[in-house]
Amino acid sequence: MRYTGLIENYKDRLPVDDSTRLISLGEGNTPLIRLENIPATLGKDVDIYVKYEGLNPTGSFKDRGMTMAVTKAVESGSKAIICASTGNTSASAAAYAARAGIKAFVLIPEGKIALGKLAQAMIHGAVIIQIKGNFDDGMRLVKEVADHAPVSIVNSINPFRLQGQKTASFEIIEELGGAPDYHCLPVGNAGNISAHWMGYKEYFDDGTANTKPIMVGYQAAGAAPFVKGKMVDEPETIATAIRIGHPQSWDLAHTVEQESNGWFDSLTDEEILAAQKLLTEQEGVFCEPASATSLAGAMRDIKSGKIPEGSKIVCTLTGHGLKDPDTAIAQCSDEMININPVMDEVRDAILNNM
Repeated sequence: MRYTGLIENYKDRLPVDDSTRLISLGEGNTPLIRLENIPATLGKDVDIYVKYEGLNPTGSFKDRGMTMAVTKAVESGSKAIICASTGNTSASAAAYAARAGIKAFVLIPEGKIALGKLAQAMIHGAVIIQIKGNFDDGMRLVKEVADHAPVSIVNSINPFRLQGQKTASFEIIEELGGAPDYHCLPVGNAGNISAHWMGYKEYFDDGTANTKPIMVGYQAAGAAPFVKGKMVDEPETIATAIRIGHPQSWDLAHTVEQESNGWFDSLTDEEILAAQKLLTEQEGVFCEPASATSLAGAMRDIKSGKIPEGSKIVCTLTGHGLKDPDTAIAQCSDEMININPVMDEVRDAILNNM
């Protein structure tokens, strides 16, 4: 049968019925890629997989939650949705609103959004409201304005978002034949790590899986409220997707940490970018900087022995590298080779760079 999206695929596990109009772009069913080259560089016997959520329709994991959030907004009669965003949520909200035939309003922080994401929100026809502040300011305003305007919030405080995002855990269990030993994720607003734990618990509770993973959340050092144990008022990091100092799923994420015996840790921007480049050069997988935080953290904890040998590890890659092409290009030190359009010069260029 033709795959038509995660709601249709997991209808019996989501809050919809046969009368619900499903707003879908065929999201979900993303690749779970076993790394072949990077594990050998770590000097440890581990099995690492990356869940490449950048291959969702708008290029990020946000589509899993947005299909549910917009479906339920339309079901309730909403004619418009609203979100605060560092980029990926705005792109996803704009696309699904377009699909549903409703309006999308997105609040973004001035100068703090990767152009690839802004382009998506604009071309899908969202109303872009740029604020002189950060994501946390935008989130505060979204919650306030929802009481004064006829709009549905589609940030992760919307419980239907997490219902959609939990399906990533279902897919991982189905493909691996069980839960991994460790699941590592980038953490910004913390809805995704919370949603994954929901999914793992659901399959464990009904006997589909025999175990649950240890959940590990990694943050950027300049935006690490879970590591610091307190909110961060002025978060800063090159990983724009997790540049969040006041996560909305604070309590849920701490529950995940406790229930799974997991932990939070942080990485510098340099470590994050190095992992992004390593993944592209060694494995051919191109993710945005924030996504690479999960792999950077996993590699460090594997090397130190905190994640033991023999472990099966899944790292979520939340968004595609084309979301932030400027950051990717800035990491590439090799210059292009400029030659005349003649065979001898092409040959020499090849032989001199073998």
